[in-house]
Amino acid sequence: MIWETVIGLETHVELSTKTKIFCACTTEFGGAPNTHCCPVCMGMPGALPVLNEKVVEYAVKAGLALGCDITRSSKFDRKNYFYPDLPKAYQISQLYLPIARNGAVSISLEGGGCKTIRIHELHMEEDAGKLVHDPWLDQTRCDYNRCGVPLIEIVTEPDFRSGEEVIAYLEKLRSVLQYLGVSDCKMQEGSLRCDVNLSVRPVGSAELGTRTEMKNLNSFKAIARSIEYEAKRQIELLEEGGRVVQETRRWDENKDATFAMRSKENAQDYRYFPEPDLLPLEIGEDDLERLRREQPELAEARMARYQADWGLPVYDTQMLTSQKALAEFFESVVALGAPPKQAANWIMGEVLRRLSADGLEAGDMALTPGTLARLIELVQTGTLNRNTAVRVFDAVFSDDGDVDAYVKAHGLEQVADAGLVGGAVERVLAANAKSVQDFRAGKEKAFGFLVGQVMRELKGQASPQVVHQTLREKLEQL
Repeated sequence: MIWETVIGLETHVELSTKTKIFCACTTEFGGAPNTHCCPVCMGMPGALPVLNEKVVEYAVKAGLALGCDITRSSKFDRKNYFYPDLPKAYQISQLYLPIARNGAVSISLEGGGCKTIRIHELHMEEDAGKLVHDPWLDQTRCDYNRCGVPLIEIVTEPDFRSGEEVIAYLEKLRSVLQYLGVSDCKMQEGSLRCDVNLSVRPVGSAELGTRTEMKNLNSFKAIARSIEYEAKRQIELLEEGGRVVQETRRWDENKDATFAMRSKENAQDYRYFPEPDLLPLEIGEDDLERLRREQPELAEARMARYQADWGLPVYDTQMLTSQKALAEFFESVVALGAPPKQAANWIMGEVLRRLSADGLEAGDMALTPGTLARLIELVQTGTLNRNTAVRVFDAVFSDDGDVDAYVKAHGLEQVADAGLVGGAVERVLAANAKSVQDFRAGKEKAFGFLVGQVMRELKGQASPQVVHQTLREKLEQL
C-alpha cells in the first residue's frame, strides 16, 4: 500500500513588544530566573490583566500580511491548563473569536511550481514559563520569566504532504514576520516554535487518519527529522495491524525518535470560557486602515525591485532578501556608493560565510555598511587586490575595525610599481626555466603557474593586472 502523509502546523511566535501582553514586565530574553515577573504574570490573587495595545497592532499586521480576514469584534478566553510552568493554572487565549482567520501563504516547491497553504486562524495568547531539568540533582525547576510574553499562534489547515513543504512554509512565515518587525523569530531563543500534527492515510483516501501532535519543535532540523520519523512509525504500525493513538509526543534529539507524553486533549478538556477580567476587543475602521498603510515592503517586493532597479539575478535577490537585516545592510552599502553587484557578491560570499561560521544572524553582526563599502572601494581603486581584501574583511568583521588603519598597519597596499613587479617577474622566470619552455610550446597552464609564483614572490599584494601585463611582456622578449 502507498501511504500519504498529512500535516497541519500550529506555530507559536513571540512578539517583539518591549513589555508583556497583560503587564509591564520586560520581554527581554534571558535574565536571572524569575526576575522578569510580577503579580499579574504570576497569576497572584487580585492582580488584574491590562491588554497591551501594541500586541493587538502586531497581531493585526501579521494577519493582514498573511491574507487573513481581521475580526473586528473579538475577545479573550480562559483556557484551564494546569502545568508547573503556568503558575495561575490557566492561560488567557482566544478560542471562539480569534483576531484573524482564513488566510493563505504561497510556497515554492523544490520541483518547481507553487502551492497554497491555507491558514485556519491566527490568535493572541500569553506564553507559559520554562521548566529546567537538572539530571544531576534529579530536580525540575521553574523559571517564570517567560510567563505572559505575548504570542500569536498561527494554525494552518492540514495542507502539507512532506517535511520539505513544512520547511518552505516556515521559512516564508519567518521572512514575513521579520520584515513586519513583529518578531525576531529566533528559534534558538524560543521566539518561533512549532507543533506538528501528523497523520497518514492511503493515497487516494479522502478520510484523515488519526493524528499525533509533536510539541515545541524549535529548529528546522528537528522539525524535518521528527516528521520523517513519525510518518515512518505510523505507517509501520498500521501495516503491522496496529492502530495509531491520538496523543501528544515529544521529539528526542539524541535518540532521533518521538515518544508519547500524554493523551491528546480536545477543546472541551480545557474547559474554555470567556475571560472575565478583560473587555471585548473592538478594532475600528480607522485603526485598520492605518495598520494597512503601515505595512512595509516584504521580501518578494524587494526581490522584484532589486531585479528591476539594479539588474541583479533572481538567485542574488533571493539570498539578499532571505533576512530583513541582510537586505537592509545591502541597501545601505549600495547607498554609500558600492556597485550593487559588487556589494551583492561580498554579502553572499564573505558576509554569509562569516555569519555561518560565527553562528550569527545578520542583525547581530558588528560589521557596519560603511566598513564594507570602504573595503569595496579600496578594491575598485586598486589599493587592495581581492585576496588581500578578504584578509582585511576577516580581520575587521568581529569588531567593525578601521579598514584603512588595518591596511596601513600591516602594509597591505597593493604593489603596482612596475619596477618592483618587473624585478619579481625576472626572478621567477630565471628560477622556472621549464615552465617558460612549456609556455613557449603553447601550454597556457604554464602561464597561470608563473603568475602564481610572481604573486607569491610579492606576498599576494601585487596588482593582478600589472603582473599579467608585465609577465607577458617579459615572456615575449625571451
